[in-house]
Amino acid sequence: MAWHKQVLRVNLSKGTCKAEPLNMKWVQDYLGQRGLATKYLVEEIDPKVDPLSPDNKMIFVTGPLTGTMASTGGRYSVVTKGPLTGAVACSNSGGYFGAELKMAGWDMIIFEGKSPKPVYLLIQNEKAELLPAENFIWGKSTWDTEELLKKKHQDPLIRVSSIGRAGENKVLFAAIVNDLHRAAGRSGVGAVMGSKNLKAVAVRGTKGVTVANPKEFMKATIAAKKVLADSAVTGQGLPKFGTQVLMNVINEIGASPTRNHRDVQFEGASKISAEAMHEKRPTDGKANLVTNQACFGCTIACGRISKIDETHWTVKNKPEYWGASGGLEYEAAWALGNDNGVDDLEALTYANFICNEDGMDPITFGATVAAAMELYEMGVITEKDTGIKAPFGSAEALCKFTEWTAHGEGFGKILGLGSKRMCEKYGHPELSMTVKGQEFPAYDSRGIQGMGLAYATSNRGACHLRGYTVASEVMGIPVKTDPLTTDGKAGLVKAFQDATAVVDSTGLCVFTTFAWTLNDIQPQLQTACEGDWSLEKLNLVGERIWNMEREFNNAAGFTAKDDTLPKRLLTEAAKTGPAKGKVNELGKMLPEYYKLRGWTPDGVPTKETRQRLGL
Repeated sequence: MAWHKQVLRVNLSKGTCKAEPLNMKWVQDYLGQRGLATKYLVEEIDPKVDPLSPDNKMIFVTGPLTGTMASTGGRYSVVTKGPLTGAVACSNSGGYFGAELKMAGWDMIIFEGKSPKPVYLLIQNEKAELLPAENFIWGKSTWDTEELLKKKHQDPLIRVSSIGRAGENKVLFAAIVNDLHRAAGRSGVGAVMGSKNLKAVAVRGTKGVTVANPKEFMKATIAAKKVLADSAVTGQGLPKFGTQVLMNVINEIGASPTRNHRDVQFEGASKISAEAMHEKRPTDGKANLVTNQACFGCTIACGRISKIDETHWTVKNKPEYWGASGGLEYEAAWALGNDNGVDDLEALTYANFICNEDGMDPITFGATVAAAMELYEMGVITEKDTGIKAPFGSAEALCKFTEWTAHGEGFGKILGLGSKRMCEKYGHPELSMTVKGQEFPAYDSRGIQGMGLAYATSNRGACHLRGYTVASEVMGIPVKTDPLTTDGKAGLVKAFQDATAVVDSTGLCVFTTFAWTLNDIQPQLQTACEGDWSLEKLNLVGERIWNMEREFNNAAGFTAKDDTLPKRLLTEAAKTGPAKGKVNELGKMLPEYYKLRGWTPDGVPTKETRQRLGL
């Protein structure tokens, strides 16, 4: 129950699609989605494989609660070895695609090899076939791809997950986009898809999903939905303002990385905030924000739908961008805005539209532009290199860079490498604000100490969604801790990392944890799934997943030396705000973290830890 117990294995080299049984022994140890697919990946590929070679594999995977009545039960993940980092990559997405895949009768799709020519996968319940994409959707944006596939197969209810031109061009931070503006966004999973000549997956499913104990499952989901509705965050803040509710909050506490982390507060934050998105424009009397939107089964509805100002210089002669589409979320608004010193809300909306349209991670893209702008201001690169004047604050440069990177043109080819490779190319690796090659999201670890440790130890490179201590350090969820101290942060980070590994494996959205704990999730799993899913077991599963990912990275060549932060965050103190005069004190937290994890001082899981977790 909850699982269909079916895996679709697609060999792109041979052009075959074959069903095989899901490994239910692994299900009991790794649950589903992130945990289960990562287990398949580490068993089937060499950790040292070139991420863009045919020998790498890519897995689309659902969780046991995907497609059920559980609130937010529409998630799916893409698991592979990431080209941006060379580490394990698991990119999570919402929308409706994941539920459709599950309702078609599949828990997981494993893609292997490389197609000789561009193809797409069409799934209609148990029927799966590879069809030609060349001279049809190859070379098209994700928006056009979805429209063309629905038209060809004469079914408006088909759900599509695809890459844009960025994925085809193997931009190292290319995303996989479904439902027009939901994305498996980070670590370059779209580049892996492009390297396999796989343009899209189109799914129509009508089988539904069954649960073990429907009556008790209904009770558990109804109770859990009430918790979400009663929460100030999931019941009020996120529906009204979306994740952008954080823009002014994080800026005020002095933890908003600005101009490539040179500063911790952005003077233009209020102009690109959630509140600004609600304000009516003087040009047309309309607001940037049109409405909120929910993913499959979601009772939070934090998604944004925005409509750009048709008179704005970015789109004045581009009517194709005048329709409403996915609006700015906090991480994108920060990366495109604060990190580049750009406070033009419409320009950011335009850049974000292009990231959706052609499948790029706006976090890595925006942070890479920020590094380029710093290189430009230092005189290391010039207009001859960039093709345009590119100082901090230039909305025009930001928008041109977005277009060029999406299309693989000019300086966009350099930006498409990500900031680590770009900064190394120009002789200034210290200007890349990354961990393990992945760019930071929107929280400065000088002002939120726990996030420094979370970034440094994240298995997929710098990431807020692997251990969101901001919830505790800023919002007081589940308990309030002081963001400016290191005390207790090692235990806090470990707890968040393990719990998040569980949530990512269920098919639920991690945003539910602003209100839920595992105590709210466990009854839903227990009544939906066969077997024992006690709280004790779930905690062990989360820890097992984290250590499995760590061991894969270690085998891929990562060491404790990679559990660090850029020199800027460790030596250059915050200039303003509550954290003024502070650097991140990673050195105080990391040894304690290793000890709590049951790892050696070199960051390797001990024999005892491996035995305890059954690795």
